[in-house]
Amino acid sequence: MKAHVLTPIALAIALTGCQPSQTEQTSTPASPAVEQSQTVEVSNPFFNDWDTPFGIAPFDKITTEHYMPALDQGISEARAEIDAIINNPEPATFENTIEAMEKGGDLLDTVTSVFYGLIGSMSSPEMQALSKEISPKLSALSDDINLNDALFQRVKAVYEQKDSLTLNTEQKTLLEKTYKNFVRGGANLNDADKTALRDLNEQISKLSIEFGENLLNETNDFELVVADKAQLDGLPDSIIAAAVETAKERGHEGKWVFTTHRPSFYPFLTYSTNRELREKLFYAYTHRGDNNNANDNKAIASKMASLRYERAQLMGYKTHAHFVLENNMAKTPENVYGLLDKVWPASLKRAKQEVADMQTFANSQGADFKLEAWDWWYYSEKVRKQKYDLDEAETKPYFELNNTMNGVFFTAEKLWGVKFKQRDDLPKYHPDVTTYEVIDKDGSVIGVYMTDFYVRASKRGGAWMSSFRKQYAMYGENVQPIIYNVLNYPAPVNDEPVLLTFDQASTLFHEFGHAIQGLLSDGYYRSLTGTSLPRDYVEYPSQVMENWMTQPEVLANFAKHYQTGEVIPMDMVKKIQASGKFNQGFATTEYMAAALLDLKWHTLETSELQDADKFEADAMADIGLIGEIAPRYRSTYFSHIFAGGYSSGYYGYIWSNIFDADTWEVFKDKGIFDEATATSYRVNVLQSGGTEDPMDMYKRFRGKEPNPVHLLERRGLVE
Repeated sequence: MKAHVLTPIALAIALTGCQPSQTEQTSTPASPAVEQSQTVEVSNPFFNDWDTPFGIAPFDKITTEHYMPALDQGISEARAEIDAIINNPEPATFENTIEAMEKGGDLLDTVTSVFYGLIGSMSSPEMQALSKEISPKLSALSDDINLNDALFQRVKAVYEQKDSLTLNTEQKTLLEKTYKNFVRGGANLNDADKTALRDLNEQISKLSIEFGENLLNETNDFELVVADKAQLDGLPDSIIAAAVETAKERGHEGKWVFTTHRPSFYPFLTYSTNRELREKLFYAYTHRGDNNNANDNKAIASKMASLRYERAQLMGYKTHAHFVLENNMAKTPENVYGLLDKVWPASLKRAKQEVADMQTFANSQGADFKLEAWDWWYYSEKVRKQKYDLDEAETKPYFELNNTMNGVFFTAEKLWGVKFKQRDDLPKYHPDVTTYEVIDKDGSVIGVYMTDFYVRASKRGGAWMSSFRKQYAMYGENVQPIIYNVLNYPAPVNDEPVLLTFDQASTLFHEFGHAIQGLLSDGYYRSLTGTSLPRDYVEYPSQVMENWMTQPEVLANFAKHYQTGEVIPMDMVKKIQASGKFNQGFATTEYMAAALLDLKWHTLETSELQDADKFEADAMADIGLIGEIAPRYRSTYFSHIFAGGYSSGYYGYIWSNIFDADTWEVFKDKGIFDEATATSYRVNVLQSGGTEDPMDMYKRFRGKEPNPVHLLERRGLVE
């Protein structure tokens, strides 16, 4: 997953609809922080030039008390920059209006990039409290920009001249996006509606923060304490050892503790022979935010959906989904349903067959019960072993974390000549972080890459990529990106290596796919570089990256037994490849159930508050979801859409998968490391970012639009 960060002025506009904004003001008065900064300038790192290598944030010098003064000063500077644009006596031009806006907000960009980067992986009560203070301030700024009529009139004046201006492709893209985002931000509304919009944005923003905090607290609070060693039957030694460490951390010395964090949850559901405990842990995981306690998210989800509908109506759109999708490649909910409706019947049919296979196996082992959702991981692993003679426990020793990371680097070097040099002397925000200097094939340094792999209580769940600084060249010199990947693997225990499942290793390749796009970015304007792409396209490069992991040439480089150094046997590689379509009914169905649930919430044509549990149950009944599968994300812990930027956009993973599957056909045909293909992919997809229409860039690479049939074939959903 690619994470969005609220950054400079131009991005504050561009994020309209995915990072909500708030509050009204016609003018842009200076912040009190202008005076305050005079007294804190010496001690606040944000007010001083960073003499660190590559300009990396001096994390060891930044404390929570530094953020608010720096943020206030950044907002004050941004307001002053906007006022200067508005008050410019010269007629509006691309340079003095559009480009001037793009170049504004440098301090704000720096502060928010660090703050939002760290709150995802280094959260604390103090950081959460700050977030609640910061969000309204940023929302107010965003609305003050979007709804400032004098500013909009200058933007509009330039936009209306676009056909007569001599602009390059990137400049045209910036002009088009700036104008459209003003319109989508409410610039054409009357004063009363602008006030109403600010109020809606403020409410949505606050609820989004509360949703995320509740989910983090709920995930951290639950613990399954096991006192009887016999109840650990079936679990691998590494998982048991991790449970011992978790128990120590939580004050349960001499016992074992399992949590709803994925590195604990998934292995337990996969290997534990204790069906009763599997059910208990599954229930806890799938009822996060749904326990009628202080962390309950049902009312928040319902209220957010209602407010989003009201906002869409105010903006002249039928539903929130219609508003959001206008900016995506899909354009309309009808087009999204058109794709999902092609895939859903086949995936559900396959899932039902997988249930039947598992039930047959379970019965053959003496089971006298009907399989339930908490049985799926356990029995699918048994069937996998039976069908393909492939046991996850046998493959894990070949996917040691450091070796797998080396496999990622090997792939990048083979494709693009890019090398990663570990630099232990560079600043980092946590001891778990590893930092690399990234060197291009011509020997030039192109950026900095950070990895943060291990689960901890201060880190939200999942895996993502973002940046502490994006690449840009708008000030006359190329500014190198600082990119990071955050994952949630189990931390090493007693100096034992971290062994990954096949899916965990795939996730590492996936997130690196986002990272390499950020690192190879080669654009001029900050708001258009890297992963600044539509939600239903941004996952495409990351999904493509996963393909290389299963190739024999790549596996031979990194998939080595952590004890013996033996390269993964070819017969095991063939089994992995043969099982590639195994369990795809489940994987596709649980994902699509969540994507359809997202659309159901956001195609609501009423502001009437919904009973979240009933609404979800009815939605799943409507699509025929079987009881043995829960949506990948239920409403109360669906942070992508209620605490992130994916509302109406979770379908984007499968939409992007169309481009991925189509792209891989080229590499399979030309050679997985074919230099010309890799170069074309780098130039036309990776380094171009959002500098022009994604389909135009894709067609330059592929020569045509992608064919969806390759996706269905890959998943084994067509004969």
